[in-house]
Amino acid sequence: MIQSMTGYGKSVLQLPTKKVTIEIKTLNSKNLDLNVRVPSYYKEKELAVRKKLAAGLVRGKIDFSIYVEMTSDETTTTINKNVVSNYIQQLRNVLFTNDDDVELLKMAVRMPDALKTEREELDENEWELINTGIDEALKETIQYRIDEAASLEDDFKLRILNIKKYLDEVHALDEERIKNVREKLQKSIADLKVEIDENRFEQELIYYLEKLDINEEKVRLGNHLEYFLQELDSKDSNGKKLGFIIQEIGREINTTGSKANFASMQKSVIQMKNELEKIKEQILNVL
Repeated sequence: MIQSMTGYGKSVLQLPTKKVTIEIKTLNSKNLDLNVRVPSYYKEKELAVRKKLAAGLVRGKIDFSIYVEMTSDETTTTINKNVVSNYIQQLRNVLFTNDDDVELLKMAVRMPDALKTEREELDENEWELINTGIDEALKETIQYRIDEAASLEDDFKLRILNIKKYLDEVHALDEERIKNVREKLQKSIADLKVEIDENRFEQELIYYLEKLDINEEKVRLGNHLEYFLQELDSKDSNGKKLGFIIQEIGREINTTGSKANFASMQKSVIQMKNELEKIKEQILNVL
């Protein structure tokens, strides 16, 4: 079962003093590109979060965020009274004024160290709840990827079946193509109006036709198409492996086209290339 690299997951926790929102967004990427944003008091858990995300999502451009909104009346930021009082006194001395202290206070609280913030310590019990929320968001993201890949899988199977159909057309046209090549060569020789050795002509004709033979390409292409479908239905999602198989399919189609030398067959080859290009566009988004 394949997975898309496009995904989204979210969980919201209401804790006694805060609301915690966990969000995961993923896009396609050749490798794992992980960006983690968490409040400073959760920083010591960042490495564990990265390992969890890497194990669960494997590959892609991943943005992970924890947003915290305080819901209690308590605050970790307080006014440093002694420092503010000292600033007010200094301002009064500098300005030589008896103005209302409110104006001086407005200036004082903008000064360095007028406010102090006590660093919140990590609560392990609280983190356990957050960790459960991360698991929920991760599970939702993976499910999103699976659902997103379902339509991709249907499209891939349709494109592969279309290529098979055009390959059958190539099979059907091969005998006519060889006959057409033989007639063209015979006509060219006849137009020259020269005596030829029939045995030598047949030998050269066989040699030429061997160069145009596409039986190996047809067999290999058919095998690659079957292999792609097998990997598509395998237990694990392996977009890179599917990409390599697509490269091999493209190689066989191109070789068939270069050897075709027959307009009707070229049309079928072009249709195969068209279907393959549509697969290539989407395969980049498969995990």
